[in-house]
Amino acid sequence: MRRVPQTILKNRTFHGGILADGSGFLKRGENGKGISSRWYPTTIAKRFDNLKFVADRIMFRREDGLKVIREYSQRNDVVFFIDPPYTAGGKKAGRRLYRHYILDHERLFTLCESVKGDFLMTYDNADEVKTMAREHGFQMRLIPMKNTHHTTMEELVIGKDLSWMDRYPKVHEPLAEYKVDSKEKEVPTNRYSRHKKPRR
Repeated sequence: MRRVPQTILKNRTFHGGILADGSGFLKRGENGKGISSRWYPTTIAKRFDNLKFVADRIMFRREDGLKVIREYSQRNDVVFFIDPPYTAGGKKAGRRLYRHYILDHERLFTLCESVKGDFLMTYDNADEVKTMAREHGFQMRLIPMKNTHHTTMEELVIGKDLSWMDRYPKVHEPLAEYKVDSKEKEVPTNRYSRHKKPRR
């Protein structure tokens, strides 16, 4: 239990909350606020106090996440939220952010396909990830998010049925590339594509 407050302190005072080896203390912070941009004791204390209302429903398990998915995959009343290290296609983000970053991404997608309930999975917007999602018959949406440098990027959300996300204007489907002819270039298109009128 001694590590709990230490971990919380590091998470709130390290750059981007990153705990992996090589990470360091926050310097400028958001809008030049330094540590104050992430360390707000009153709010943090309130959040912990609110945990008492759901504490009996929370359980932490330190083990292989793929094993846990297999354990509950045949239950219709279970929903998974999966946020794996972003290392698919040789990406370095997951390697930089986490101490345990090695993952068989194809195996994860195969396990998700066997889930009887539902799941929501987040990934970086990488071509390799989108290819795996299509091969396993999953839907995808892109959502805006800010990284540790406060730059707006798009993150990939993957699931069985994501039609409920279409009500949000900033959410959209990723472009799908189709090879029309061996002599023609790949043409990106999706349901939001607009066909240009021919010139007269």
